[in-house]
Amino acid sequence: MTQIELRGIEKYFGAVQVIKDLNLSIADREFIVLLGQSGCGKTTTLRAIAGLESIDVGDILIDGQPVQHMKASDRDIAFVFQSFSLYPHMSVYENIAFPLRATGRDRAGMDEEVRAVAKTLQISHLLSRKPSALSGGDMQRVAIGRALVRRPKAMLMDEPIGALDAKLREEMRAEIKRLHIKQGSTTIYVTHDQVEAMSLADRIVIMHEGVLQQIGSPSEVYGHPSNLFVAQFVGSPVMNVAEASVADEGGQLSAKLRGASQGFQLPPAFSDILSTAKAENGNLSLGVRPEGVLVSREARDGFIPVEAHIIEPLGSHDIVDLKLGEQMLRARTKSGFVPQAGTTVWARIDPAQAHFFNTATGMSLGIRL
Repeated sequence: MTQIELRGIEKYFGAVQVIKDLNLSIADREFIVLLGQSGCGKTTTLRAIAGLESIDVGDILIDGQPVQHMKASDRDIAFVFQSFSLYPHMSVYENIAFPLRATGRDRAGMDEEVRAVAKTLQISHLLSRKPSALSGGDMQRVAIGRALVRRPKAMLMDEPIGALDAKLREEMRAEIKRLHIKQGSTTIYVTHDQVEAMSLADRIVIMHEGVLQQIGSPSEVYGHPSNLFVAQFVGSPVMNVAEASVADEGGQLSAKLRGASQGFQLPPAFSDILSTAKAENGNLSLGVRPEGVLVSREARDGFIPVEAHIIEPLGSHDIVDLKLGEQMLRARTKSGFVPQAGTTVWARIDPAQAHFFNTATGMSLGIRL
């Protein structure tokens, strides 16, 4: 059982506060991903848990015991870095065995552990090779094996596959997830890549400028973002967001984007909800993901005319930029659905996928059908 808890963590580098009152509980065998832009404090948080960085305020607890004053070597935490950091003069076997040799493990026990880890990582055939003879993916497997071999309480990974090419990253994502399930370890993984976060995490912890923005499962942070930062950071392409005014026009509720001559129809159910929403000067921001923008090649009830501006063919689907007044909406369509740029098509917003945010604060108003 390995539970990790952060209570009121704060960290300064000089006058700059890089972690601001961070509170987080991580359950046994949970896979947590710290997600955010470069410089948001996620790696500093990971290093603080490992004992590689001190904290200025707060408590770090592992299995209920405060560890913030303990040395890194006494916390029983394994750390996998983005750089492989292998010993070039040692074989794969010797690299994996190094932590056991450093603790005085007997030769028979050490050999058994190294070969068991190598089998798990599918690198048994590489044990006699030097790092210079390995691919990037295999070097990362060795680095992970070196961390796993002493069976730590938790695995901490700092962008471990960031230096790999796209195909290897995809393979290693699946490998890391498989390994986590097989080992049953508590894992904390840092990345700025939201695809990695969505595919790996049990829960995603999103950070921005040292402040925790939202914690939730991949489906929660994607489908119910707590604020505009989360809405536009999670998802590819990002969520469409535009300032909008909501009004009742002739008995039909509609949301009109800034500069647009026509508004998108909304169901009557939104009327009472939006009337009580706190939005400055009656204005708010409307958000909808590309799959929530519905496109027709013919005029239909509830659809308004828009111009296809740019088409990005992605094989299985297209991303089409639709020009509406001063705004550009990105829509996801079937491949080839919109024949060419400049074509007039008709669009509407799926009300079930509409999000509303306070324009001033950026916070979600929590209004969903």
